[in-house]
Amino acid sequence: MKNIMVCVTQQKTCDRLIRYGHELMAGDKGELFIIHVAPKAFKFLGNSREGEALDYLYEKALEYGANLTVVRSNNILDTLVDLVKKNKIDHVVLGAAGQVKNEENLLSMFGKKIEKQAELTIVPPEEDTK
Repeated sequence: MKNIMVCVTQQKTCDRLIRYGHELMAGDKGELFIIHVAPKAFKFLGNSREGEALDYLYEKALEYGANLTVVRSNNILDTLVDLVKKNKIDHVVLGAAGQVKNEENLLSMFGKKIEKQAELTIVPPEEDTK
């Protein structure tokens, strides 16, 4: 049994991460969890683009037979660690953000906090082929 958690943002480019997590399942029994954590101050669904993004994530969850969880928290790292424990996650998939300040440190801290329970895979951004 394999439980996989894919951490996503509201961007539609997260489909490649969800697809990657689904492929990791490789027909094994278990569950695919799609997780989005938004800061409490963030105006979630405050405009139509955010609503469209949530609809998109919901459709992707249905398409891949996944569980969609949207959580509001000001401590994203601890919230993700809690979800790994709560959902008995074996593998976490994250996308590399690119030029985000302190990203490497945050990913390292997250990896250390979950290393006894789950493997962490960071999927690099797609190459621009244009």
